[in-house]
Amino acid sequence: MRAELLRIAADLAQREEPFVLAVVVRRQPASSSQTGDMALITAAGVFHGWLGGSCTQPTVVREARRALAEGQPRLVALAPDPEEVRRPGVTVFPMTCNSGGTVEIYLEPVLPAPRLVVFGVSPTARALAKLGKAMGYSVVAVDPAADPELFPGADQVVADLSRSPRLYAPSKGPRFAVVATLGERDEEAIRDALALAPDYLGVVASRRRFAQMREILLERGVPASALDAIRNPAGVNIGATTPEEIALSILAEIVERQRAAAAGADEEKPAAEAAEATAIDPICGMTVEIASARHTAEHGGRTWYFCCGGCRQRFLVEPEKYAAMGGAAA
Repeated sequence: MRAELLRIAADLAQREEPFVLAVVVRRQPASSSQTGDMALITAAGVFHGWLGGSCTQPTVVREARRALAEGQPRLVALAPDPEEVRRPGVTVFPMTCNSGGTVEIYLEPVLPAPRLVVFGVSPTARALAKLGKAMGYSVVAVDPAADPELFPGADQVVADLSRSPRLYAPSKGPRFAVVATLGERDEEAIRDALALAPDYLGVVASRRRFAQMREILLERGVPASALDAIRNPAGVNIGATTPEEIALSILAEIVERQRAAAAGADEEKPAAEAAEATAIDPICGMTVEIASARHTAEHGGRTWYFCCGGCRQRFLVEPEKYAAMGGAAA
């Protein structure tokens, strides 16, 4: 089972698909899970592996998707008496499996590394690639004269961007680009960088030189709005002069942009979470996401949602009894 999960994880990572690795870190009888049981949950909510009874799966999938959205790990616990295991740092839910028992599951989101595409072979370009790799970026160096020896730590060294269609595909993670050609194919590099639709594009050049580039690109049909979004001079103003200092200032600006974007997403999150329609399983009382619910039944002119097939079967035996107990959308 674990070997199969590792193969799935490797395939997802290769395709830059985010996923969550879930591991049982603690259990108390009579939970059917065992410490060390593992599962993998994709961003679409597809579940691979085993973490115990099927009643735990909807909660784990829902919390895994939240961990992906936040980009932060979390520890969840399911217990017959939630108050017994409630403590700081643990998100607690009622255990609704008939077997009872308590299980604690650690959820680790695995996200694609942010991509840094560097254009040029200048000392600044090489410093950017080196520092970017040290900061955890997936680094791609692009230039007709690019050589792997110039970018020893880069994940990719591309001489002809047209032969790398994968770079143009919609990115699963943030993508940043910096043009540090410094007089060699400046305009061509900017056009290529814009075609990648990066979250950030900085150009290492003086304001005067960039103004010349801008006029040339406008004449070549590049929209003014696209050129207005370019950061020039690229980087935070720290008085940088050496290639390494310039690289540091640019990556500082990229980090600043990332943090600002994350803060904005956090502000919008409460409204987005409130919009997620949920329902209560009338059998076990578990919260079920309506959009991803796999087990439903029609009764009394409405749809009922269940965490698992077992709850649905129990409902169908005595629908009037359980309908009277609730289950309205939360």
